[in-house]
Amino acid sequence: MSSKSTGLRHWRQRVSALFQDHEIFIRTHGHVRFLRVSAVWQKRVALIAGAVLLAWAGVTLAILANQMLSSGERAEVAAQKAAATAAEARIAKYRDRVAETAADLEERQDQLDEWSETHFGVEPAAVTPEAGTEAKAEPATLETSAIDPNLPPEAQALARIEKRQERFAARLLAAVNERAAKAEVAVAKLGLDPRALVRNAASGRGGPFIPYRGTTGKAKAFGASFAALEGALFRMEVLERTLVAVPSGKPADVLMLSSSFGYRSDPFTGAGAMHAGLDFPGPLGTPILAAAPGRVVFVGQKSGYGNVVEVDHGQGILTRYAHLSGFNTAVGAQVAAGQQIAKMGSTGRSTGSHLHFEVRLNGVAVNPRRFLEAKADVLEVKDDARQRVGALAASRTAS
Repeated sequence: MSSKSTGLRHWRQRVSALFQDHEIFIRTHGHVRFLRVSAVWQKRVALIAGAVLLAWAGVTLAILANQMLSSGERAEVAAQKAAATAAEARIAKYRDRVAETAADLEERQDQLDEWSETHFGVEPAAVTPEAGTEAKAEPATLETSAIDPNLPPEAQALARIEKRQERFAARLLAAVNERAAKAEVAVAKLGLDPRALVRNAASGRGGPFIPYRGTTGKAKAFGASFAALEGALFRMEVLERTLVAVPSGKPADVLMLSSSFGYRSDPFTGAGAMHAGLDFPGPLGTPILAAAPGRVVFVGQKSGYGNVVEVDHGQGILTRYAHLSGFNTAVGAQVAAGQQIAKMGSTGRSTGSHLHFEVRLNGVAVNPRRFLEAKADVLEVKDDARQRVGALAASRTAS
């Protein structure tokens, strides 16, 4: 205890030694004055100075601490602001994606509606596959995948629309494939090559390449699924219109056939000759009927044929009616199957009143018997195709 007191007394002595009484002589103009600075006053001044210094240090530390806290708060606020900006950017991007998706779906629906009306003449809901085809079409369901599965629940309405489009597209594809398959079988039974017909029809297309741009202004395509549907529709259209164009109706109401297609002895010289059609004998003036619907492209005379009417039925099929005694139509007229277009005669290189009937496919004469003697199942498919094509033509005329 004495050592501790001794130590304290030692420090007090050292501090007291710093503050001693001082006398300061000041001489001014010959006058001498004494200024006494006592040790007590010095201690008071030192104490005040120390208090001020401590106060300044405390304020400085407080300012530094406040600045440190403020910088942390500013960093936190900046981080929150950055997070908010990022969230707003994500929301904006999400809205853009939803808007773009909605535009895509609307364009897809417009395209489906157009195909449905163009090829069937009905609203999309009325297009259904025939019995038993929907189940088979399930594996071929079109995968449009317009909706990102990672989108928030708000996009579920768009997802439901997409699913409805996929189901309708699947039904449409099933109906188209079913019709195209039946038409293909019927066309093959008539002795025609379905693949060649589709290939030849596809070869007659062209034009400058202009990328498709949707409502969003971006170049894009509907994808492979829509390309498959477009291809199926094109195939169905070619085959069914070919069936409709096939001249299966009798060109004259007569019972006999005097000459067939192919090799024969020429009736004038007896030499071997190629006969490019069928000869139907009958009384002079017997009505000559269009064997299929089409447009009259020639009315006049041709060497060896006499008076001739030619009807273009589309799909490269043309019928020629020769040796006529008179005409009941004119170039440019649209005629229906069974409509009278001329009268039987014996003009040109002919031995008597008859009709020379030809069928030409892409300019080449083919045997008309394959068409005129078509089986009932082929005629049934043709009649179905005629109803569809006729309904489309009627709806377009009405509009």
